[in-house]
Amino acid sequence: MVTTGLGPRRSAVLRLLVVAVALAGALIGALGGAAPASAHAALTGSTPAQGSVVDQAPEQVTLTFSEGVAMGDNSIRVLDPQGKRVDRGKLRNLCSDSIVKYGAGLPPGLRDGTYTVTWQAVSADSHPVAGAFTFSVGAPSKTAAPVPEQKVGGGLTGALYGIARYLAYAGFVLLVGGAAFVLACRPAAALVRSVQRLVVQGWALLAGTTVAMLLLRTPYTGSGDLADAFDLGGLQQVLITKPGAALVSRLLLLAAAALFVAVLFGTYARLQEPAEESAEESEDGGPGEAGEAAADGAEKAAEGTGQQAVNAAEQARQRKDLTFGLGIGGVIVGAGLAATWALAEHASTGLQPAVAMPVDVLHLLAVATWLGGLAALVVSLYWGPPVERTAVRRFSRIAFGSVVVLVATGVYQSWRQVGSWRALTDTTYGWLLLLKAALVVVLVGIAWVSRRWTGRLAEVQAAQAEASAVRAAEARPTEAQDSEAGTQDSETQDSEARAAEADGAAEKDRKAEKATVGVSAAARAGNGVLTDSGAPTGDSAATSDKAPAGDTTTDGETTGEEAPDPARAAQLARQQAALRTARTKRERDADPERLGLRRSVLAEAAVAVVVLVVTTVLTATEPARTEEAVKATAGGQSTTGNQPQVLSIPFDTGGPHGKGTARLDLDPGRSGSANALRLRISDPSGKAVDVPEVKVSFTQKAKKIGPLPVVPKHAGKGHWRANGVQLPVPGQWQLSLLVRTSDIDQVTETKNVKIG
Repeated sequence: MVTTGLGPRRSAVLRLLVVAVALAGALIGALGGAAPASAHAALTGSTPAQGSVVDQAPEQVTLTFSEGVAMGDNSIRVLDPQGKRVDRGKLRNLCSDSIVKYGAGLPPGLRDGTYTVTWQAVSADSHPVAGAFTFSVGAPSKTAAPVPEQKVGGGLTGALYGIARYLAYAGFVLLVGGAAFVLACRPAAALVRSVQRLVVQGWALLAGTTVAMLLLRTPYTGSGDLADAFDLGGLQQVLITKPGAALVSRLLLLAAAALFVAVLFGTYARLQEPAEESAEESEDGGPGEAGEAAADGAEKAAEGTGQQAVNAAEQARQRKDLTFGLGIGGVIVGAGLAATWALAEHASTGLQPAVAMPVDVLHLLAVATWLGGLAALVVSLYWGPPVERTAVRRFSRIAFGSVVVLVATGVYQSWRQVGSWRALTDTTYGWLLLLKAALVVVLVGIAWVSRRWTGRLAEVQAAQAEASAVRAAEARPTEAQDSEAGTQDSETQDSEARAAEADGAAEKDRKAEKATVGVSAAARAGNGVLTDSGAPTGDSAATSDKAPAGDTTTDGETTGEEAPDPARAAQLARQQAALRTARTKRERDADPERLGLRRSVLAEAAVAVVVLVVTTVLTATEPARTEEAVKATAGGQSTTGNQPQVLSIPFDTGGPHGKGTARLDLDPGRSGSANALRLRISDPSGKAVDVPEVKVSFTQKAKKIGPLPVVPKHAGKGHWRANGVQLPVPGQWQLSLLVRTSDIDQVTETKNVKIG
């Protein structure tokens, strides 16, 4: 078995990629996971207000949002205390100028009680949002429809959609950046299989995830049921929305990208071959070619040389024209693909969308050129022929330009989405933005190290070029002698084997190569090229050309030789290819400068994976400017805290029957409005029990407010109730519950509760 020496390097690559994937997974779990997508369009107001008590039933319920949303007739639902839908089922568009407002009509004569409003919409940046709140007519009722736990954009469907979004970004980066690397940095990479696979896989990844996102839009923005992905009616509704149109446009552009890739690795790649092939032909010219040249005469040779020069000039012109055409076409397709994100996400809504969308396109193209080119450089360094110094330097300059564009567009986007310095530390979006900026700084630092390795690589290249020239000069006399003997092919392979043995390769490689050479000699002997001793015989060569195996010679003797086994010949070819690969990689590992460059570039790629994860999570997070605006509109209230609070508080007074659990509900759990407090006391078995006394109080130590006492009234066995509980400011409050089970046995338990 032939060993290629790839084990250590592959294990190093795998270790680094595993670390990158682990970091990416940790970020997905910590920042996004399977939780519902953060609201990009936030509810800034409603009529009636959340938790309010009105004297008469309103004619309609209206909702006001921070930015544009898409809603339908079933987007706003109003439920009575028994959970029955009572709205008219027709959406009212009440938008005017910059105010985004929708409503649902209510019939006259609604009974007193607590009503629940549930709503669901798709924000202008393609993300689903939902919520619910309650209001009361006359007075709060004892029963109310349960507030549904909205799962829009969450669960398994949300997780799959989030993964598809990340993979779509990755596919775009590999496709655009890999193609740019080939055209702008290293045209010879069009012939490298590893680069071809990278770009083609990027295209396939982007196409597959686009189809998946198109199918997942229905459950992602609606029911959350994964089976609805194959609902044709839902798919038709998705296609007429802005996100659906963007995804369809992306698929059409990917069809054009497929043609681009086919030309890049087809016609363009073939145009990179002639120079190399001409060099090989001039070096490997055999005695047959020399004989033909002598027979044709000097004049014919001169004409052939002139024709070759004309062909070379024509091929150079074709390469130039095709490179220009592919460059223009690639920019158009790449910008179009980037625009499918810009037209359907953050840049398309909010402040200055006419400026933000082109800036977003430039930002995405800069990211793809940098990180995608980096991926192409990684696979070229690890799984391809040696990369030229000039190619690495070209990429270094292009990467620097991409970073400049990235910083400029990123600063604008940060100002547009954040709005203030305080929002960088007070919002989730701000923290994610700071994390992304820190990762980019790390990435630039590693790129600087790679640039230093590139500078050192230039000196090594000159020395290697001189050594290669010396080896070529030494090899020419041997080739000339082989040409005179008429056995150049056989002797060249034997000399390669002896050279590999003299290089000091591993003993296992030397044994395998000797076996290969022996088999090669035997195979040639079967064709009449070699004698048993391995010496070339012109007679037997002539015989093999004139008569097939098994025929008689001029002396009448049967040769007795059979045709070589095709399977054995294929095995021989594979062994020789493996030995050449092993020799190339040993020489590559012996170059410390190239080894250092490969490691630093691989580290860049690992950090780039994490940057893409943070970017994906960032696009699914509510912009800091929107969050700050919602807080200002709501008087500093946090939308995450505006929901009923349910607390379970175990207690033990220490006396007989002193153990139990208190369940306390505070609805709607909002400051500045009347809250309803419900308390239930139960024994260890869960049965409701009465106690002589219970007291509740609220304290906010940060602002030195309280304690604010609440005296609940007994409403039945084990149940107490208090209405109109007022908490003046939002924030973290400390709830104190006093429970007395006898004349002398009592305890006070405390628990924190967040009030919006």
